[in-house]
Amino acid sequence: MTRVFNFSPGPATLPEAVLRQAADEMLDWHGSGMSVMEMSHRGKEFIGIHAEAESLLRELMGIPASYKVLFMQGGAIGENAIVPMNLIGKTGSADYVNTGEWSKKSLKEAKTYGKVSIAASGEASNFTAIPKQSEWKLDPNASYVHICSNETIGGVEYHWTPDTGAVPLVADMSSNILSRPIDVSKYGLIYAGAQKNMGPSGLTVVIVREDLMGHALPITPSAFNYKTQADADSMYNTPPTYAIYIAGLVLKHVKERGGMAAMQEHNRAKAKVLYDYLDQSRFFSNSVARDDRSLMNVPFQLRDAALDEAFLKGAQAKGMIQLKGHRVVGGMRASIYNAMPIEGVRALVQYMKEFEQQHG
Repeated sequence: MTRVFNFSPGPATLPEAVLRQAADEMLDWHGSGMSVMEMSHRGKEFIGIHAEAESLLRELMGIPASYKVLFMQGGAIGENAIVPMNLIGKTGSADYVNTGEWSKKSLKEAKTYGKVSIAASGEASNFTAIPKQSEWKLDPNASYVHICSNETIGGVEYHWTPDTGAVPLVADMSSNILSRPIDVSKYGLIYAGAQKNMGPSGLTVVIVREDLMGHALPITPSAFNYKTQADADSMYNTPPTYAIYIAGLVLKHVKERGGMAAMQEHNRAKAKVLYDYLDQSRFFSNSVARDDRSLMNVPFQLRDAALDEAFLKGAQAKGMIQLKGHRVVGGMRASIYNAMPIEGVRALVQYMKEFEQQHG
């Protein structure tokens, strides 16, 4: 069997050890005589799987006891509505920082549920930089301040935590959760689709401070009400059971590799290999401000866009797939999440060097 280097932005590559364990346990999980896919979410087997996944996440991220961990569905796009439905009702307004395509989606959706102000925007830099906090105009009466901590499409990432004072900070961490240590206590709420760094699509993790629950708008469906889900231990409705199981295996794998500090070192090393080459190349380029470059998603452009298809075909022939950039920005994009080995990035850079020699 030959595995490709999968640079997809999500669903993304998973650790091979996790996939192998899941395959071994597919028909019979720990002598239960059934697959996790077949288990009742209220049975003792799955309750144990669920509890272990939450415990591992709490341990790895250092989640305080005053926060609830919810395993939900709907993805980050679903949370674009679920967050304001649960939080904006406290004052009727929220601040959003616009750093790219995913921020735009979040703030557009939120406008359905209350007053939304753009506290800062990266539009002046064509979304190639995070606005400096000194430029932010925050409303002290806002229910929360929302950021996207890593823009999967544009390749900008916060390498610092905004200070929003008494107003809760909310972050979409879909594409950089588990990639490095963070101080959860500086956030009111964190949400993330699992399909980039944590597991398969179908699972959305929400980490919410307890005092922020209980303010849901009357129109909020019960299944999307954070307090309802927290009170039911994420079992108000059938959760994405198999996705939670895989996430648990991924979390165990991350712990065995050394946790968040080890992931940060691993991700910095991979990104350095690719950015160092881009910085010296006259054929490929990356336009993101150096201080704001993502360690997870690296967009780059060829000097001659007419060669894009040839580049992609050549990469696929060498076992490297999903390098095409998002249709909004074009070009290329290498998503190098936790599970991407450094060998994959080195193989990509070697291919880029060869392509540059042939076409430059």
